[in-house]
Amino acid sequence: MRLPITGRSRIAASLAAVALTAGCFSSGGTDAEAGSLAEGNSLKGATVTVGSKEFTEQLVLCQVTALALRSAGATVREKCGLQGSNTTRAALTSGSVDMYWEYTGTAWINYLKETEPIGDPAAQYKAVAEQDLAKNKVKWLAAAPANNTYAIAVKTTTMRQLGIENLSDYAALAKSDPAKASTCVASEFAGRSDGWPGLQKSYGFTLPKSAVATLAEGAIYDAIGKGKPCAFGEVATTDGRIKALGLTPVPDDKRFFPVYNPALTVRESVYREHPAIGRIADPIAAALTDTVLQELNGEVDIEGKEPAEVAETWLKSKGFIGK
Repeated sequence: MRLPITGRSRIAASLAAVALTAGCFSSGGTDAEAGSLAEGNSLKGATVTVGSKEFTEQLVLCQVTALALRSAGATVREKCGLQGSNTTRAALTSGSVDMYWEYTGTAWINYLKETEPIGDPAAQYKAVAEQDLAKNKVKWLAAAPANNTYAIAVKTTTMRQLGIENLSDYAALAKSDPAKASTCVASEFAGRSDGWPGLQKSYGFTLPKSAVATLAEGAIYDAIGKGKPCAFGEVATTDGRIKALGLTPVPDDKRFFPVYNPALTVRESVYREHPAIGRIADPIAAALTDTVLQELNGEVDIEGKEPAEVAETWLKSKGFIGK
């Protein structure tokens, strides 16, 4: 999800050699029986490496992909949990991994160096897919409808009490009663143009420092749920804790936050050799809504399940792999 911080971008090249060996590497993994994804899509004889970034959603998607490909007969090596967007992308373009799930907004701004996001998800995906293939020989498979973007969230009951319906209302509250609009942000969000500074500029408000708390990203969800030390806070829209803690992302009526639809990205040479990968991945992408990802992420973050277990159970429930 989302872009790495600027500082991380600057040092990514020097860290790439180390980071590409980080993460959880396995040539084994859970076997998977054939299901609907394997019908007419044999990958027998294919050996591929699936990678991912380090956060929960990526770890689940890594396991989903590995199991799906194994169900069609592929030998799959896993390199789940690489540290950061830039190093995971470098693993793909260098050939250390053959595929991983990326987000449209991340690729558009960070890898393709475009400064203005495209508000329409379909148009954003089309632009990313075309440019990345032409410039970098990276094939984008179908994008999921889920949008793992930033949002400002609040306890649902608090939102009703304050009469907040969108971020314009939140901005108005920040101007009239800053204490009631107290907001928690993570340090990365606090310094990003597509984060806190840009949000304030777009909606025309400036929350005083006394009403802003900087916390670790994971701690923000509990803070909002308790209303201490803030009523509002930065969240990722597909995080399972949103539903579990009774939070509501405040609608972004000015469409400030970029679109971050996930899609499986594959090196073009690998895709050309094994086009069945696309036919296997596309139904998975179509099933990944915000609600589904929230539930899958929540099973890991809240219920304490392993990503591989969550991935296997979900794939079986959809009939994508055999039971």
